[in-house]
Amino acid sequence: MITLSSDFGSPYPAAMKGVICQATDARIEDIAHDFPRQDVRAAAFWLTQTLPYFPPAVHCVVVDPGVGTDRDAIVVRAGDHALVGPDNGVLLPVARELAETENDAPDAFEVFTWAYDDPASTTFHGRDVFAPAAAAVHDTGVDTVETLSEIDPTEDYADLRFPAATVDGDGATGEVLVVDDFGNAVTNIPGEVLAGQFGGVVSVDGVEAPVHRAYAAVDKSQRLVTVGSHGNVELAVNRGRGDEAFGVSTGDTVTISLC
Repeated sequence: MITLSSDFGSPYPAAMKGVICQATDARIEDIAHDFPRQDVRAAAFWLTQTLPYFPPAVHCVVVDPGVGTDRDAIVVRAGDHALVGPDNGVLLPVARELAETENDAPDAFEVFTWAYDDPASTTFHGRDVFAPAAAAVHDTGVDTVETLSEIDPTEDYADLRFPAATVDGDGATGEVLVVDDFGNAVTNIPGEVLAGQFGGVVSVDGVEAPVHRAYAAVDKSQRLVTVGSHGNVELAVNRGRGDEAFGVSTGDTVTISLC
């Protein structure tokens, strides 16, 4: 299996699929092609929420603000999975997730760079560099990447780690990592902060909001604070947009105070 993820929208992913289909008979699965444009961190977060649920596969990820520059192209081997994409950090958080899931060791992954010929386009490496590389990795098996020319292991790669929240006995301060299509503002504050608070009230940047396990526990259009499927504190509205109701957007600082 080869999975595809990008911020391309349509129709660019179709060209990547065409390249892969000419090179291999791998099954192709789309993860998403509507990641926030050029937002490497948001894409990295959503990959951690999706790829660990897949069986071993080659995952081709192209969110690449530096396309056409001298940034490297990399393959990351994490357990029985391989990740192909630009060297801008987008692959590293999910590589740690996959390595921890399969080996109980988040640092048990390997990063390789390889030399690629001048592509047909300097603006579409998804089609000209990463799609053919994903096909090559697939056909050699996800535990072998030697088919790519001049491939070498490296420890010099762009890393990306999500910031940690500051937690104390009175609450926590963190930031909004992403806002999903429903308007739920996903923070980096661990859900454990809300332990014992369900059914009660907390303060979000000075504004009180109820804490519940389900969106529908409050009336339509009412705010709530909950713990999402990702395990982090989430600012939400029942059948509405939490980002608008709480006045936050990606990257904003959020303080949760226990009442």
